[in-house]
Amino acid sequence: MPALKFVRSVWDSFRASSGLEPRLLDSLQVTHASPGKVKFELGIEKQHTNRLSILHGGTIASMVDLGGSLAVASRGLYATGVSTDLNVTYLSSGGKIGDLIKAEASCDKFGKTLAFTSIKFLNDKDEVFARGSHTKYVALAWKDPNNIVDELSPKVAKGS
Repeated sequence: MPALKFVRSVWDSFRASSGLEPRLLDSLQVTHASPGKVKFELGIEKQHTNRLSILHGGTIASMVDLGGSLAVASRGLYATGVSTDLNVTYLSSGGKIGDLIKAEASCDKFGKTLAFTSIKFLNDKDEVFARGSHTKYVALAWKDPNNIVDELSPKVAKGS
């Protein structure tokens, strides 16, 4: 199964069984996935904004959490573990209602116990307006029967 199809199936699972994601991020679209990398987009709507009518920092923090999880999924883990650490740096306003934001998440280190991810957010001018990092405890996630880790592992060339 290609990474994009698998990551979208994990995103669908979040939307079907979580309380937060379907309420806040249901319109989020995963646009690209390869092992260790995920891109997604979100059109800013009223529920994503603060009282200043700009993108709410909590929405961004939720996308750091989700983006880290999807980056882990891009390595083949269906159960993406639990958060141990999450960090967000806000560089500027992300936009207002009607603007499209883009995110690029990566799984920077993928081990048997922990996965370390990072993410950057771009506005409609392709300027970085926020970045984040997310650490996931994945030891128990390795047992999920829906995992396809072997299929999405980087291939080592014979003779290397």
